[in-house]
Amino acid sequence: MSDVISMTASELGAAIRAGEVTSEQATTAYLDRIEAVDGDINAFLHVRRETALAQARDVDARLARGEELGPLAGVPIAHKDVFTTSDMPTTAASKMLEDWQPPYDATVTARLREAGLVILGKTNMDEFAMGSSTENSAYKVTRNPWDTARIPGGSSGGSSAAVAAFEAPLATGTDTGGSIRQPAAVCGLVGGKPTYGGSSRYGLIAFASSLDTPGPFARNVLDAAMLHEAFSGHDPRDSTSVDAPVPAVVEAARNGEVEGLTIGVVKELDNDGFQEGVRRRFRETVELLESLGAKVVEVSCPSFDAALSAYYLIAPSEASSNLARFDAMRYGLRVGDDGSRSAEEVMSLTRAQGFGPEVKRRIMLGTYALSSGYYDAYYGSAQQVRTLIKRDFDAAFENVDVLVSPTTPSTAFPIGERSDDPVSMYLADLCTIPSNLAGNASLSVPCGTAPEDGMPVGFQIMAPALADDRTYRVAAAVERSLAERDGALLERNPYAVASA
Repeated sequence: MSDVISMTASELGAAIRAGEVTSEQATTAYLDRIEAVDGDINAFLHVRRETALAQARDVDARLARGEELGPLAGVPIAHKDVFTTSDMPTTAASKMLEDWQPPYDATVTARLREAGLVILGKTNMDEFAMGSSTENSAYKVTRNPWDTARIPGGSSGGSSAAVAAFEAPLATGTDTGGSIRQPAAVCGLVGGKPTYGGSSRYGLIAFASSLDTPGPFARNVLDAAMLHEAFSGHDPRDSTSVDAPVPAVVEAARNGEVEGLTIGVVKELDNDGFQEGVRRRFRETVELLESLGAKVVEVSCPSFDAALSAYYLIAPSEASSNLARFDAMRYGLRVGDDGSRSAEEVMSLTRAQGFGPEVKRRIMLGTYALSSGYYDAYYGSAQQVRTLIKRDFDAAFENVDVLVSPTTPSTAFPIGERSDDPVSMYLADLCTIPSNLAGNASLSVPCGTAPEDGMPVGFQIMAPALADDRTYRVAAAVERSLAERDGALLERNPYAVASA
């Protein structure tokens, strides 16, 4: 069934609705693909074949009865293991939640089911979404399908690797500081961070509550837009959910016209410290957009220089608060509970054994930043920087329709290269973090490969809050024009499945 594997999600959905292929056949093909290649990639933590096939048969039966289902009905999807699922474990790639079976579905999970998507399994990630390489999982290291000696990005690296290895046509991720866009960039995919509050956090295991944003992964812009639309929208169970219509992202992805748009190149996010091949592909893409009729101007956002520092005070502070719930008392791992120890001793032993090094590092950073005597100097100051970053965005968007930058300063780096250097690891999110702090929409689209190493390069598009459609519009123009000029980028991926 390689012809099924090679289809885009939109093509597969149309074929299922037309009766040319069943969801059960498509799901079987992808499950077989996972069995064949995931031993090399390590994208999945949990795969339940019979559960997925039962979902697929249910979709086929609903279609046979004439039910009106969405355009992605019957299409398989990989689901990041940070969203609760009532029919399979949710671990957030942590020993703290090993084998935990949630009693309920996250809103994103429920909406996937309502749209008829078939969940193949749960993907690997950096523990509690803390990392940029998926090396921080408690269970396994995920590998980049373009080069299995390199990282697939993080924290949603299992999702990006699954889609890039053709183990799923679509995947979900979460973006707290770039955890969708950065993996998408280094795996040659489209990955979007919706406006904060545009997609529900209910049932998402929290890392940093003011930053976490569910979003889509896909191999093309239209598929990403369709998935974005399928699970987004207001949710009364999420107090930060935006009560507004979902932007017309699918229409924008089909449009792809940039003539008349003003595009701002962020001066602070294109500097000499970036990999030369990344800068070259970025500048070529800017020139391409200009040739399509867009007006290009340089924009300065001076507060962006402080974004990384502010983020690594705000996010760990929120993490330290959110992860306090993992106390060995109510659910999850419990160590040393032999009747001889106090609750405090059991809690201490459990957290020492259950959390990995990166999670402990961020809990300590956050607890320190929130401590008496340091709160104003660290956390308070970081929130002031956050306000300045939002003001920079607001000022820029008075004069431009979107802002652009490279998605990451470099292509995927070798596994283990930055494991002992946290600051170097954090720099992978240099370009993505400002959008998280401001809460606006942002997306990464492939813009070629770097000549030094042949690895994918991402082009980041940033738009105002609730103007997510602009990111898809510009991304579609980039995708279409580069395909016409250079051919399909994914065909250079060793794990790509060609059309029959």
